[in-house]
Amino acid sequence: MEIILPALLFAAVLLFLFDYLMGYRKNHIVIDFDELYPDLDEHMTAVHERLEHEGKTVETNGYRSFIINGRSYLFTERTVNIGGVPVQRTILKPGKKQT
Repeated sequence: MEIILPALLFAAVLLFLFDYLMGYRKNHIVIDFDELYPDLDEHMTAVHERLEHEGKTVETNGYRSFIINGRSYLFTERTVNIGGVPVQRTILKPGKKQT
């Protein structure tokens, strides 16, 4: 019993940390690309095209910033291995509200 509670707590913290790093939070937009985009401009263009294809209104708002459906989002990226294959994960975090 002494070891079960700390182990469960540790597992819960690891799960929370993993979800936090992978962008699974409220109001975040997560996009996975099979193709890797080493160039930031190409990556931002791919994100813009994907979001428009999904029916969202998208504007590029400077460096690593988008306005999606009237709301500001900040662009971050991670490359993660899924099944031994690198996948480029794009995370769009809500930014400051537009006035």
